[in-house]
Amino acid sequence: MDDLTANSKSPSGGGIPVIQYWVEKTLTPQGPKLWQTLNHKSACLSCAWGTGGQKGGFVNESGEYLQRCAKSVEAIAAELQPGIKLEFFEQYTINELQQLTSQQCDKLGRLTYPLILRSGASHYQPISWSEVYQIARKSFSITPQRIASYSSGRSSNEAAYLLQLFMRSLGSNNLADCSDLCHAPSTVGLKQVFGSGTSMVSLESLKHSDCIVLVGSNAPANHPRLMNELIKLRDRGGKIIIINPQIEVGLVKFGSPAFPIKLLLTGGSDISTLYLQPIPGSDVALFVGLQKSLIEQNLIQNNYLQSHTKNWQEILDYAQHTSWEEITKTCGLSQEEISAAAYLIGKSKNVVFAWAMGITQHKNAVENIFSIANTALMTGNAGKIGAGTMPIRGHSNVQGFGSMGVTVNLREEVREALSQLLGKPLNNTPGYHTRDLITAAEKGRVDTLFCLGGNLYAANPDLQQAKKALSEIETIFYVGTKPNLGHFHGLAKVQTLILPVFNRFENPHQTTTESGNNFVRLNDAGRTHLSSRESDLISEVELITEIAHISHQEGPINWRKLQDPIYIRELIAKTIPGYQKIGQIDQTQEEFTIDGRVFSEPKFNTPDGKAQMFVTTLPQLSLPNKSYFGVPENHPGTVLILGTGRSYGQHNTVVYRDEDKYRNMPHRHCILMNAEDIAAAGFKENDRVTVKGNAGELNSIEVICGRIRQGVAFMFYPEANLLFKAEIDINSGTPAYKRVPVLVYGAYRS
Repeated sequence: MDDLTANSKSPSGGGIPVIQYWVEKTLTPQGPKLWQTLNHKSACLSCAWGTGGQKGGFVNESGEYLQRCAKSVEAIAAELQPGIKLEFFEQYTINELQQLTSQQCDKLGRLTYPLILRSGASHYQPISWSEVYQIARKSFSITPQRIASYSSGRSSNEAAYLLQLFMRSLGSNNLADCSDLCHAPSTVGLKQVFGSGTSMVSLESLKHSDCIVLVGSNAPANHPRLMNELIKLRDRGGKIIIINPQIEVGLVKFGSPAFPIKLLLTGGSDISTLYLQPIPGSDVALFVGLQKSLIEQNLIQNNYLQSHTKNWQEILDYAQHTSWEEITKTCGLSQEEISAAAYLIGKSKNVVFAWAMGITQHKNAVENIFSIANTALMTGNAGKIGAGTMPIRGHSNVQGFGSMGVTVNLREEVREALSQLLGKPLNNTPGYHTRDLITAAEKGRVDTLFCLGGNLYAANPDLQQAKKALSEIETIFYVGTKPNLGHFHGLAKVQTLILPVFNRFENPHQTTTESGNNFVRLNDAGRTHLSSRESDLISEVELITEIAHISHQEGPINWRKLQDPIYIRELIAKTIPGYQKIGQIDQTQEEFTIDGRVFSEPKFNTPDGKAQMFVTTLPQLSLPNKSYFGVPENHPGTVLILGTGRSYGQHNTVVYRDEDKYRNMPHRHCILMNAEDIAAAGFKENDRVTVKGNAGELNSIEVICGRIRQGVAFMFYPEANLLFKAEIDINSGTPAYKRVPVLVYGAYRS
């Protein structure tokens, strides 16, 4: 454990700077429109914890007010930018556009007209929608296995449902999704344990918890609204155990504008009761240690295990027979630290185990999920109010995409329902998840790619490989609202199209989205601030149905009829388990929690109703020698474990602000290191160094001293993605962004 006294530069997360940011945005010319949009009845554009829907823009599903955060303001403000004039693309070549950063791309403004970059051309050029559809007709008339899609959680359930229905109607299962790069291990692991791959904790259930174990999450930056629930838990005497190799100041103390008196009087609320900093990638060892200590302290629930779980004795035996020496050596924490955490968990009545990508982006990620679930089950904390497992999803509707069937692992009951709807058996050929898609494209096995949002290029590790792979695809369709790095670097062999669409609060029809806690929100129709004289936008629903119509003409599906979202919702109700209520949502206007996911009793969605427990063996962790990086062992510098992640002014690959004031990182080209590592390598803070991985290197990276575990470093994603060829979790296909060996060397003073 580190000294948790907040440093003088950043005494707490959130706080007055958040209010100042709101004020600054309010006083801009966008201010009135910004506030109008914040109050629009639609789900937040940012994370899956976002608020909104029919209760109002600032209200969550429990009816509580003041639930908007700065992330929401950032996302809305970016969408309210002026449209990009066509003259811009006439002026700037693709080579010039490739010099832009992620932040500069986003600040170009809104996409307004369809664009195409043809092979050999130097400029994107405008193209009509009729020409887009002509190209689509040809591009989707090829062998189904050579067609693929990629998607992000920025779109609606209706668009997601249409995407997978169209792809499967063609005979392709290549439905890659951004969740393949983040929470796929959560889905895979939880389905095997509980028969359901989502959170079993609703917002209302969370309010009954008296302990939260938060693992591998920087919630103050990525899920600020969750912080309100953590503050309330501490206020009612609950405990919060933080597990993270890096001390995030907002997880020590956080000031929320939802609690103005506390914010003004004390600067914020204490968050962590206990803060553990394990070695990255060692989470299984830590949780086996927690299990061992729970057994030794007689804090396990034997009756619960016998009645509601399978294979429990093997898990207990493994924990008991694993030595403390092996556990502590692997995870880098002492027996006393682990036992203190186990005591807090075992003595609490209702414990929620929550995690984000610090758990899922490892080569043994599914085993990480198993080890967390085992610990929850050993203490009886699954299947009751106020307790359970809670993956914290990132993008606002990423979980909805999975529910709608945008996945390579389609549930059997959904497969059968879709087969009946399409009037034919679905193709059983395994589809490409995101990393498989990149590999297949690199080998020339993909000819057409349809990207519904997202940034496939920048989100992947090894950006050189991603660029090369995309360049082997003949035609790529990018659907989006604003430019991103992928539009300028992820270029197809023959033609690259950028197709502008309405965002969530602009759609001319109602849509729905799903929160990370299984709550379905209804988004009101809206209108865009962009003039029809200066833009030519359509909805995603219209785009996908029109492409499907021209690709099929006649068949069991009336694609033109599916331009009516009400009809889409009727089909969703018939084919997606737990979504029956969506069929009447237009009449009732009632949002709902999806059936069969929030467990209030220990009867799970498995064949016998029991949770299946899995033995998780301790990982074998090591760091490579300098020769791994192609340099001699006497080469100056130090080898560290690098974890990549977002800054506080960032959402996914979109960068809104250059600096990260909470980590005292003044720009994007920094590496956060422990003070002892800096000294041992002969560096000084603010030195410029070279960081080398197994795929590339970055020069002139500024060294920043931070409260991070010794031997560990942190850099920003996606810039650092070009450094490494990430190891892959074979059970889920997710890359190990959080444990990347790098060589840091060549310091000089700028």
